[in-house]
Amino acid sequence: MTIFKLALIAAVFGFAAAVSAQDTPPATATLPPASTKTGVAFATDIKPIFIAACVKCHGEKKPGHGIVLTSLESTLKGGKDGPIIVVGDSTKGDLIASIAHTGDPQSFMPKGRNAKQLTPDQIGLIRAWIDQGAK
Repeated sequence: MTIFKLALIAAVFGFAAAVSAQDTPPATATLPPASTKTGVAFATDIKPIFIAACVKCHGEKKPGHGIVLTSLESTLKGGKDGPIIVVGDSTKGDLIASIAHTGDPQSFMPKGRNAKQLTPDQIGLIRAWIDQGAK
């Protein structure tokens, strides 16, 4: 085989590996662990986090990508691309990957010059809420 053919084969296989890596969900090892708190509720535990960090861009007046995080119903509905969580499994869906900064860097949240990132404890609480049924 010529060097050209070897380079072509390597490029094709390298491209295929890169494409399949994009389809892989974020590694759970890079996510903060879910909180051990039980009975996590949207109204008392999650909404205050969203109000402080998310609703500037994901409120009813300015729903970025159609995502409104001001109520349980609108959060579960998701946005233009559908739901952002998979109830019962916090390792799936886009919300946790975005706030934990895993996966696609273009999706990392919150954005903006003065945006304050969520803490691992906040992300863990949101994970627990999703895992416990997102109620």
